[in-house]
Amino acid sequence: MAWLVLKDGKAFAGEEFGFWPETDGPVSGEVVFNTAMSGVQEMITDLSYAGQILTFTQPQIGNSGWRRGAGEAGKVLLKGIILREPAAGAGAPGADGSLEEFCVKQKIPGLKGVDTRALARYLRQKGTQPGVLVRDLEAGQRFWAAPAPEENGPAPHWVYQATTAEGYVIPGAGPVVAVLDLGVKRSLLRCLQQKGFCLHVFPAGTPAAAILEVKPKGLVVSSGPGDPAALPAIQAELRKLSGRLPILGIGLGHQLLALAAGAETYKLPFGHRGGNYPVQNLVSGKVLITAQNHAYAVRAESLTGTGFIVWAINMNDGTVEGLRHTEQPILTVQYQPEAAPGPAVHDGVFAWFAAVVEGRMDHAERELA
Repeated sequence: MAWLVLKDGKAFAGEEFGFWPETDGPVSGEVVFNTAMSGVQEMITDLSYAGQILTFTQPQIGNSGWRRGAGEAGKVLLKGIILREPAAGAGAPGADGSLEEFCVKQKIPGLKGVDTRALARYLRQKGTQPGVLVRDLEAGQRFWAAPAPEENGPAPHWVYQATTAEGYVIPGAGPVVAVLDLGVKRSLLRCLQQKGFCLHVFPAGTPAAAILEVKPKGLVVSSGPGDPAALPAIQAELRKLSGRLPILGIGLGHQLLALAAGAETYKLPFGHRGGNYPVQNLVSGKVLITAQNHAYAVRAESLTGTGFIVWAINMNDGTVEGLRHTEQPILTVQYQPEAAPGPAVHDGVFAWFAAVVEGRMDHAERELA
C-alpha cells in the first residue's frame, strides 16, 4: 500500500504505480485534477503541469498505450500521477508501449487504485493544495508536520525549466512569426505551421530587442506553468513589444499580457482542467466547448485603463477567457485553441492572427464575429 497525504492531513490510499525510488525522499507537489476522458499522453507531457501531481478523474487510464513522439514536449515536469485503474494499453493500435512503461522510463511515480472521484470532490471543496506520495502513512504526516526547510531566496519559476534552452527555427514559406516559449506545446506549433509561418522560437527570458532583430510580422506568447504575477521580467519585455507588432497570447501568455498592461490576476480555488468548458464569444454570442488547463485568471474589474476589453467568458463561473486590445492588434485566450486534448473547433483564433499578420484587418474582424 502507498499513500497520497495532503498538506491538511487528509490521506488517500492506493498502490504503487510507475517509478518509485528506493532511496529518494518523498515526492511532493500541488495536487490537481483533470476531468478529460481522453488525451492522457497530451496531459502528462503538457509542461503547464510542471511541479504538480496530476489526478485523472476518468476511471480507466492508459487504454491507448503510449506512442513515441506523440507528446506535447520532449520532457516531463509533472511530479506524479494518480489514477483509479491503469489499463495495459501496450497492444493498442499504434502503441509503442504502456503508460506504466513510460512512467518507469521517465521516473514518474504514480498511485493507482485511488478513489479519484472522492479526491476530486475533496479538492473542489477545499481547493487545490500540496500533497506528498509516500509508502508509509506516518511518513507523510511527519513530512507536513516538520518545519519547512530554509531556502536561499525564492525558487526559480517553473517557466524557466519548461522553456527551450536555446532558440530555434521551424522553416515556413510565409511570414516570420516569433514564438515566446513559456512551455509551448507541440500542437500549438503545428497549428502555426499549418498557417505557413516561418517560426522563430525564443526562450522565456529573451529580451524584446532580440525578438525584434528577426523582424517578425507577429508574436505568439505561449502557455506555460505557474503564477504569472511571479514573472515581472517577462512582463517588462512584453510591454516593450506591445504596439510594435500583432500579438496572440495563449494561457499563461494571456495572463502575462494582461499583467504587462496593468491588470491583475488571481488564483482559482481548484483551477480549470478538462476538455468540456463552455466559453461564450461576446462578439458573436456563440458558445464553444473548450479544453483548459490553468490555475490563474485575469481579474475583469482590473482591466480599466489597460486598453483591454473582455471578448470571451467562461459560462460556468464567468471568468475571463479572452481579451482584445481596443487600439493595438493584440488578442488573448485563456483556453487552449490548439485543442490537445479537446475539441478542435477554434481555428478562428489562429485565422485572426494570420489575417492581422498579413494586414487583412477586415478579414480578421470576421474571424471573431
